[in-house]
Amino acid sequence: MTRTVCLPIAVAALACIPLATIAQPLDTPGVTSPLTAAQIARENPPNALTGAAVDKPVVLKSAGGVSVRVVKLAEGLSHPDGLVFLPDGHTMLITERAGRLRVVKDGMLDPTPVSGLPDMDHVELGGLQNVVLHPDFAKNHFLYLSYSKNRLPQLGTTLAVARARYDQGRLTDVKEILVTEAWESPLGTYGGRMIFGPDGMLYISVGDRDGTTHNDVSSARPQAQSLASHIGKILRVRDDGSIPADNPFVKDAKAKGEIYSYGHRNVYGIAWDPKTGKMWTSEFGPAGGDEINRELPGHNYGWPLVSLGRNYSGHLVSDQPWHRDGMDDPVYFWNPTFNPENMIFYTGDKFPRLKGSLLVAGATKKIAQMVIRDDDFIMMGGTMLQELNVRFRDIAQSPDGYIYVLTEGRLRGPKDTDGMLLRLEPVAASAVASERDNRGALSPATPD
Repeated sequence: MTRTVCLPIAVAALACIPLATIAQPLDTPGVTSPLTAAQIARENPPNALTGAAVDKPVVLKSAGGVSVRVVKLAEGLSHPDGLVFLPDGHTMLITERAGRLRVVKDGMLDPTPVSGLPDMDHVELGGLQNVVLHPDFAKNHFLYLSYSKNRLPQLGTTLAVARARYDQGRLTDVKEILVTEAWESPLGTYGGRMIFGPDGMLYISVGDRDGTTHNDVSSARPQAQSLASHIGKILRVRDDGSIPADNPFVKDAKAKGEIYSYGHRNVYGIAWDPKTGKMWTSEFGPAGGDEINRELPGHNYGWPLVSLGRNYSGHLVSDQPWHRDGMDDPVYFWNPTFNPENMIFYTGDKFPRLKGSLLVAGATKKIAQMVIRDDDFIMMGGTMLQELNVRFRDIAQSPDGYIYVLTEGRLRGPKDTDGMLLRLEPVAASAVASERDNRGALSPATPD
């Protein structure tokens, strides 16, 4: 019979761990030993996905009855993940996991990437993650990049954040403002979603960093419950990377002061409800158990002690999948999986039936419209774009109210160039948009 011992983890949680597991060191690829050629090959498919799933504009209708016209603005991207609009009204910046920051100006992709990016690690899902603009970008030209970082000759990788000035296709004054305490396997995910809150603080998600997802035990997974680690957390820092005095754990000498909330797996979406000022996150679960949470400072969201999903081995993540006292339950969860990525509250006028909804990009090849009621109840309003058969990595609203999405064909494939930037337009305005933006080269769509 295997004996177990209950160890205190974080604030008030208890985890029962087999003594045999404690006695035996865990083999974590890329941490306890270098990655093997076979492990690297598994994460790097020999073939490359090319081409674009969308050629000409196409009209699609959501499950809720909203018609949208899908227009491809850029193709040939490699696993794009982050998108921002510059205040000049003409320019967008897009991150590619391969370590490139791309410029789209007046609907055209510049073939030359932005220069001056920091060095980063490119093993498996490593590379450039996200980009966000400083709230005062129009004056200071500051932007922020999240990316993976190694510490060779030591093993392990982590998530880092750099601040830089953007000027006409190049970065200057590049400064690494945060290196997270999340040194784990290069095979693990990084998170890296960033957003400036209404309080002017920079919020950063740090992933579960788990390089042994097919095993029931992991060196990374329990760290989501440890306040001494940045793994599985949302961090809150000032624009220079320093720790705000009002962070929830700043007075705890054993805790990382940057931590805002903990007990997360992989938070890939962060958004503030403009009506209530409240913060919401989407969390990418294991096999099932994806979540939407209302984020509160200092709260514990349960991973891995509470999860409605299963490990990739097929076994339950937790023996208490529904609830533990002292941990927040999700406001909404998907089972089977949805794989939520970034999300936005749509506030524009181009799609009246979507206004006020939470739109969630999904790696299960669809976008979900969520309707929030009374802060503690969410309804699925419908899904859209599943006909395109692509993974949606980011979703953003432009200042003029259009919706933009970034896509990829699969999760892994460092040589893939099938990523796209798509714009969603209302069907009623499609004929006018076609003539204005494409000078009559595209046939206008037919309104429903």
